[in-house]
Amino acid sequence: DRFARSPRTRQARGITFKPWGSPPDEQGYQGGDLRGIVDRLDYLQELGVTALYLNPIFSSASNHRYHTFDYFEVDPLLGGRPALRELLDAAHARDMRVVLDGVFNHASRGFWAFHHILENGPRSPYLEWFHIHGYPLRPYENLNGNPINYEAWWGMPALPKFNTANPGVRDYLFGVAEHWVDFGIDGWRLDVPGDIDDDEFWREFRRRVKKANPEAYIVGEVWHEAQRWLQGDQFDAVMNYQFSRTALSFFGGKNLNTRWQHQDLNLVALDVAGFNAATRRMLGIYDWQINLSQLNLLDSHDMPRALWIVGEDKSALRLCVLFQMTMPGAPCIYYGDEIGLSSAGDPHCRAAFPWNEPDSWDTALLAHYRRAAALRHRYTALRTGDFEPLYAMHDVYAFRRRHADQELVVIFNAGRSKANLLLREVGNWEPVWPEDQSTEIRMETGKIRVWVPPQEAVILIRT
Repeated sequence: DRFARSPRTRQARGITFKPWGSPPDEQGYQGGDLRGIVDRLDYLQELGVTALYLNPIFSSASNHRYHTFDYFEVDPLLGGRPALRELLDAAHARDMRVVLDGVFNHASRGFWAFHHILENGPRSPYLEWFHIHGYPLRPYENLNGNPINYEAWWGMPALPKFNTANPGVRDYLFGVAEHWVDFGIDGWRLDVPGDIDDDEFWREFRRRVKKANPEAYIVGEVWHEAQRWLQGDQFDAVMNYQFSRTALSFFGGKNLNTRWQHQDLNLVALDVAGFNAATRRMLGIYDWQINLSQLNLLDSHDMPRALWIVGEDKSALRLCVLFQMTMPGAPCIYYGDEIGLSSAGDPHCRAAFPWNEPDSWDTALLAHYRRAAALRHRYTALRTGDFEPLYAMHDVYAFRRRHADQELVVIFNAGRSKANLLLREVGNWEPVWPEDQSTEIRMETGKIRVWVPPQEAVILIRT
């Protein structure tokens, strides 16, 4: 709803959207749609994007569409099924993948089976599809303050929780998952999967999805450590909020904005020793193949934007982005971060992309994102190479990525003064970052001496 609105999408007559760019804290619809994404694929490809993760797109009575009432229909306001077909075909033609958001823990008040219970009460054959505790149902908190009498996500009346132990519910949800993979999507991002406390449910989900497409990506929204789901029989990866916390807390530590906190993403400034320990921990708790699949994000629609968290320090954000692009895992960009959007958490972080205000874009930051993504594409070692920490002292952190005969050393200086670093690395080395090759390096016997400017990074390749 907030990325891009396409003039090619013909809405039903009488439809009225809020003006594009309306304050995000005002509820309502601004009219972004799936063809709007198609229209901006050139921009996304230039940014270096090879996959898109979309928030829910199925028929819903909320602008973010986490309140699903029909899992087999694409919301008409987004252009419907033909627009999804167009997006998938256009993305695949560019070798881009498309991952959809699956909200399978709960439905909405408007979901057909819940509506059936609303109309029929205890006579409905769908009673066991939800967790009902009395009649008549109270789908809205009434004026007397009576609580709802069914289980709902976080007690929200609009989000009745499925009874996923019911075989009919399981068949329905697995059918949804298979249907859209067969339609051509490339994977599922699973909303609050930990709330379905049933490993066998997710094992069967994986079996069904991988049978439909063995290459489909399954990533769960789990904010804390997720060993339970990453044993090879459930998810391929999780949204790696451990990465978010680690990167933001170190590179943004001098100006870290701690006014926002989350129980699983505790923002506390890290020194380089703490950062080294957190990075080692993050990479050590999972099998290596899992690390290479993790969705490494700096922020999302559920938290403040990264620039806000690092106290509007764009040098810190640039280091976070370069760290993201040089680490094991799949780096994920939240739309608009690359042009300098900054805000507190939901709903402020869900502002419309300012296509009609290009003068507001930070074009230098956009260029940095593009260069960092291109660097990752250029060097296999940054995508699939092994990882070895080399140095962690005095605000400077260095590591090695190596794949076959390709070897790079990545050096970050998060401090406010120039750093002089001596590494025991034999051979010949050349800088590949920064691209202007202004880096000061000197080869000594069996060593490299590197000067790294404040809040900058240097990347070397063995030649």
